[in-house]
Amino acid sequence: MFAPMLPRIKKIMIVALASALIPAHALAVQAEVVADGLAHPWAVAFVGDGQMLVTERAGRLRLVGVDGSVSDPLVGLPDIAAQRQGGLLDLVPDSDFANNRIIYFCYSRPDPTQAGLNSTAMASARLSDDAKSLESVRDLFVQSPTYRGGFHFGCRIVEGADGTLYMGLGDRYQLMQEAQNTANEIGKVIRVNKDGSIPTDNPFANTPGASAAVWSYGHRNIQGATLDPQGRLWMTEHGPQGGDELNLIKPGVNYGWPVITYGVNYGGGQIGEGITSAPGMQQPVVHWTPSIALSGLAVLDTERYGRDWKGNLMLGSLKFGHLVRLVLKDDQVVDQEVVLPDLGQRVRDVRLSPDGFLYILTDSPNGQLLRLIP
Repeated sequence: MFAPMLPRIKKIMIVALASALIPAHALAVQAEVVADGLAHPWAVAFVGDGQMLVTERAGRLRLVGVDGSVSDPLVGLPDIAAQRQGGLLDLVPDSDFANNRIIYFCYSRPDPTQAGLNSTAMASARLSDDAKSLESVRDLFVQSPTYRGGFHFGCRIVEGADGTLYMGLGDRYQLMQEAQNTANEIGKVIRVNKDGSIPTDNPFANTPGASAAVWSYGHRNIQGATLDPQGRLWMTEHGPQGGDELNLIKPGVNYGWPVITYGVNYGGGQIGEGITSAPGMQQPVVHWTPSIALSGLAVLDTERYGRDWKGNLMLGSLKFGHLVRLVLKDDQVVDQEVVLPDLGQRVRDVRLSPDGFLYILTDSPNGQLLRLIP
């Protein structure tokens, strides 16, 4: 059985920095404010010439200039069910964005036929030449079934090495038992082509009664996703009062929720049978119990921060307002370290820029876009 583990946390000195910088890790890492005044920002995407797109959960998309200026909201977004945890969420540029200006984003989509119901959807769009609007917006995938609720939308997108799109989905909270049902997309990772069609090599593409879009299942609420240099998919997900997980995502694999978990019910009490392992259910690479409320995830495929950090995973903590650096060996976490321990802001997204710098978004009414400077 997987033993609960918390690899040792290193103590970190605080260094004195200029007033424009936030105190950070003593290993000469500084958090520089790139932009602020962002209302509950959720995702940042790099779109060339030093510019970035940032989503705000309330349903706004903004362009951040190379000088840190924040644009008026772009026009052209679809109707968004912005309530509780729902809204405009993740955003990634196409791998050929420089030529086609295509982006992919996910959001909580109101059911057009039944008022009050919603689900997580992934859409594609073209960023206009003047970067003021979205063009040719269309849904590529809509989670089924829709549900009347405002929790656990999941919503992280990754373009795979083969050009397909992966999206991590939540269990919608009250529908957690459906995470084990491959007939729908509740609590699943799905995989689709860029035109919205289903790849024929998806693990359930030829399984009667199953959703052909499903790539893996048994997830609770996916909050971070990234590819490693080998093209493999890593994701983080929230557990309930514990059992936050880092997983290496593989096709057709059952990640256990809610049958197995290291978490407990809010207010106390075990979930289901209160077990942490079962035949045919994958253990997490590492879990955090109690919870740190994981958020964005990135792999440091760069030596900008030194050789010791290259290949490490960086993830955010909403609960404690810092970053966590994970050291991997043979796909296992052998060490972890708190970075920016005194940031004091909920970290929502963590992204590596094309030039190798790490960016983070802080989740607040006056959220910030920060860059880690070695």
